[in-house]
Amino acid sequence: LNNPFNCIFVLKDDDSGDHDQNEENSTQKDGEKEKTERDKNQNSSKRKVEQFWRFYSHMVRPGDLTGHSDFHLFKEGIKPMWEDDANKNGGKWIIRLRKGLASRCWENLILAMLGEQFMVGEEICGAVVSVRFQEDIISIWNKTASDQATTARIRDTLRRVLNLPPNTIMEYKTHTDSIKMPGRLGPQRLLFQNLWKPRLNVP
Repeated sequence: LNNPFNCIFVLKDDDSGDHDQNEENSTQKDGEKEKTERDKNQNSSKRKVEQFWRFYSHMVRPGDLTGHSDFHLFKEGIKPMWEDDANKNGGKWIIRLRKGLASRCWENLILAMLGEQFMVGEEICGAVVSVRFQEDIISIWNKTASDQATTARIRDTLRRVLNLPPNTIMEYKTHTDSIKMPGRLGPQRLLFQNLWKPRLNVP
């Protein structure tokens, strides 16, 4: 499967082709195979979203947390640290939200990541929601800060999936700039990391 966010549930595609078909049927079979693969990918993506939602529905929402809390959701193998190999040349879009919006925006962002709505290939590394006393902050991390076309597409997709007003202020910060800031540490407190990693048996 091409969906990079598929590590919670490993859905194995069936390989049920007849490898002894003759050459004159190969073109027709190739076309049928491509259609079958597209259907499988669409159905698989839908199943992953549904299965994830059944798992996520039992978790505490960001809006229900108090005090100073961070949720990290990253691809398996990527640590939510600026210095990680997948992150070191990247950056993040930062959106500051008034209290009461974090849960809805976080869920919409997760579903957009699962559904590959950003259309930027392997660029998305993960996302963070930070619950604070006066405001909440959502950020999405990507691999290549210097790719302006990609960062612009991520920004525009964020505005759409989060249904942000046109005057919403969005800040892009490279991880290199974050590392240079004195007195700052990378996001080390993990309430959940690599959420896709556990293999869950959902009835």
